[in-house]
Amino acid sequence: MTRENLLFAIIGVLFGFIVGFIFASTMNQRYGPGAPTALSSGQLPADHPPVGPNAAAPNSGGMQAEVSAQLEKARNEPKNFEAQIKAAELYYQIQRYDPAIEFLLKANQLKPDDYQTLVLLGVVNLDAHHYDVAEKWYRAALLKKNDDVVVLAGLSAAMLGKGDAKAAEKAIANLEKVDPSSEDLPQFKDRLASLKAGAK
Repeated sequence: MTRENLLFAIIGVLFGFIVGFIFASTMNQRYGPGAPTALSSGQLPADHPPVGPNAAAPNSGGMQAEVSAQLEKARNEPKNFEAQIKAAELYYQIQRYDPAIEFLLKANQLKPDDYQTLVLLGVVNLDAHHYDVAEKWYRAALLKKNDDVVVLAGLSAAMLGKGDAKAAEKAIANLEKVDPSSEDLPQFKDRLASLKAGAK
């Protein structure tokens, strides 16, 4: 398959899923079984197109051209940090997590200390059920900012998904200490109780 054909195939997949994802995102206010997403926690850039119940259906021609241009730019400019991030967001929106992670890793190589990229790597890996990898990125983010509720909740969900009751209990306790009113706490505690019960 030529590069052009591959690009058009990717564009077709992106466009085919974008409307469905926008609908799905309105139905899933929370990330997976209880962890926040970049979308629900306001992690997307300020200039990102609206996603959610008030988002208008995308213009097919304009959206396809925008997606094509953004992916091409990210590939042609591998040292362009913003281009890598935007390409990752396009894939994340349609739940194509592996390509999103690939672009985020490139962004992380360009700016290893960028906090937001660390968080997004945790979020996307968690959504992809790569719990060990998600833990790594969340812990890296916590070294920079140890009271980020989004990161603490994400780490809690990663530890629960991983089945590590001890680490999950510690992460949940840290989340509760920082944000006692977190909406995630009840379900996290229920899942922790189930995890402990299953281990007996």
